[in-house]
Amino acid sequence: MSDAALFDLTGRAALVVGSASGIGRAAAIGLGAAGARLICADANLPGAEETAARIASAGGRALARAVDIIDATAVRELVRAAAAECGGIDILVSTPGVNVRKPLLDYSESEFDRVVGLNLKGTFHLLREVGAHMAERGRGSIIVLSSIRSQVVEPGQSIYAATKAGLVQMARTLAAELGRRGVRVNAIAPGVVETPLTEPIKKHADWYRAYAEKSALGRWARAEELAGPVVFLASDASSYVTGAVLFVDGGWTAIDGRFDPPL
Repeated sequence: MSDAALFDLTGRAALVVGSASGIGRAAAIGLGAAGARLICADANLPGAEETAARIASAGGRALARAVDIIDATAVRELVRAAAAECGGIDILVSTPGVNVRKPLLDYSESEFDRVVGLNLKGTFHLLREVGAHMAERGRGSIIVLSSIRSQVVEPGQSIYAATKAGLVQMARTLAAELGRRGVRVNAIAPGVVETPLTEPIKKHADWYRAYAEKSALGRWARAEELAGPVVFLASDASSYVTGAVLFVDGGWTAIDGRFDPPL
């Protein structure tokens, strides 16, 4: 197999949930460029339709579907429909996430339920349904989006960090459970990425600059820079990779908390 063929996804079907914007949109477009057929799913259907249209305009094949991953029945119906439309699902990319930034002592129960319900329980719904489908077929690659907050935190990120750490362990456990059935499960942990989720930070110049300076590369990531890692984990290039967490953080976790002494 040639080096280029390792990343070729022609003939494979990918379900990307959270594809209306940000990392999800970039992942869907990247998978489409690698040859995959896309089901672009999101609670924001017009956004998912725009992503599908972009893929189609570049010569790819894509459909858009609405889904609320908090609704277990809706997720089950989405997976069944996507499998029927594409003859099976080969790749799942799960990106949805929400954050409420405030001290833990100020958190309300409704805010806790909102963050945990979407980030953790919603992803559980996806993993359960798609995992069962892939296990029955004997093949597949599942990719969940975690965060550097699964490892390093800051004040105001307690519940979000807990969900992102939980996603890692859920993905790793599923990898252990489904490996013998031909299904690989991995997580990607981005650093700070310019997406709608982080848009409020851009309004605070000092905060935005401080985040940029925390990484070894000295800048934020663009959402498009996550497409390559997604394609890698979806493709045969990562055929022996499962239960892994790929940090795509510009070196943030490698140097977090550093002090540069006056040498």
